[in-house]
Amino acid sequence: MRKDIYSLPAARLVALAAAALLAGCALGPDYAGPPDAAPNAARGGQFVRAGADANAAMPSNRWWEGLNDPLLNSLVQRALEANPNLGVARARLLQSRAALGLEQANAAPTVGASALAAHARLPPLNLSGSSSSSSSPTSVNLYNLGFDATWEIDLFGAHRRAVQAAGASAQAAEASLADVQVSLAAEVANAYINLRDRQQRLALGEQSVKAQEDMLKLTGQRVERGTASSLDQIRIQNQLDGTRADLVPLQAERDAYLNQLATLLGQEPGALDGELAAAAPVPLPPSQVAVGDPTSLLRRRPDVRSAERTLAADTAKIGQAEAARYPSLKLFGVIGLGGTHPSDLTRLDDFAAIGAPMLSWNFLDFGRAKARVTQAERVRDEAEMKYRQAVLEALRDAEDSLSRFRYGRVTVATVARTKASADRALELARQRYAAGTGTLIEVLDTTRQQLSAQQNLLQAEANLTRSFVGIQKALGLGWSPEPT
Repeated sequence: MRKDIYSLPAARLVALAAAALLAGCALGPDYAGPPDAAPNAARGGQFVRAGADANAAMPSNRWWEGLNDPLLNSLVQRALEANPNLGVARARLLQSRAALGLEQANAAPTVGASALAAHARLPPLNLSGSSSSSSSPTSVNLYNLGFDATWEIDLFGAHRRAVQAAGASAQAAEASLADVQVSLAAEVANAYINLRDRQQRLALGEQSVKAQEDMLKLTGQRVERGTASSLDQIRIQNQLDGTRADLVPLQAERDAYLNQLATLLGQEPGALDGELAAAAPVPLPPSQVAVGDPTSLLRRRPDVRSAERTLAADTAKIGQAEAARYPSLKLFGVIGLGGTHPSDLTRLDDFAAIGAPMLSWNFLDFGRAKARVTQAERVRDEAEMKYRQAVLEALRDAEDSLSRFRYGRVTVATVARTKASADRALELARQRYAAGTGTLIEVLDTTRQQLSAQQNLLQAEANLTRSFVGIQKALGLGWSPEPT
């Protein structure tokens, strides 16, 4: 149980300070690592929701290359080099590293120098009290060169705890930068997938428009020959108008994703229109996905590392607050050379020197220092809870993404079978209509079903690839260490 310093006798206080100085210890708790927030994950278990298409091999940090799309690889790499948000995170990292350098420098002595050259004109002194003005003014020249130094002895480890806190904060800023890289790579990939999805659906819609225009033209010819009714022509026209209307929001979404990709790469909207104008299919994920294990996930994921480093920094700050309750010792020294002539500055054997220790102690602060210690402890407790939450959320993100990916494959297979059935139904309806045994309503209805099945398949494939991207983001992949 800690004894309050205010109850210690002066002799014991001096002995305590000397022992702390000689032993090089620091007040406050020593950081012993993060709490065990996920015991099962720490024991090297496997992911609960991983399916047969996920294996425990270590995943690649450049995961986007697994989609085998050279243009996507180029976009991600350019974004990691030029995105403004990364510039903001890098600036914050440099700030934290500068703060660390400042704390390290604060532990060293402060040395200063001063130089003085002055000319003084003194009025005549009349010691007799008469009003005679026979005396003349006196002129004096003064020259001085001085050096001073101040050094605060780190008796109770305040500076050491400050350096520890600043170092952990710098590491937390580095982890935050890595987290921005992870999110950026996933955001670029998702925007690219969405763009290709919209382009494919637009191409499909335009093909459907062309087919319906041909059907409308053919039906018009049949109406003129009396082999079809005007009602059939109106029905086809209505379906054609509906298909054209469905393309409008897809066009707006395509342009929005083009703009998003450009800004993610640090460019103006429209800068990538030419490069991405040609439609291309959505890249599909590999058949097997390497996911590693929960233990490696927690070590790698940047937001978990940032929360852990923040906890370490807040733990060190308790020691800073503890040290503020104790006396501080400063060593102060001054050396001065000078006289009434410039040559006096070279007389090294004739100098003035002062050296003195200064002990200060704000022993009667009515509990302010103790309250600061309590405040620092509660901040540390908050950081610990945030770390636990970060660990649990990281595991949940990974499990959710693995589940979505597993069932996404099932959805693609189911929708593909539905699309194949719709293709056969449309072909049969057209044959029946051409032979005169089917109706136009049957053809229009099966056409709508086949178009819907195609759209659903494209959407399911895009969702599957987005689920693959979600796995990589949840695993904390896509960042590289920042050079010091």
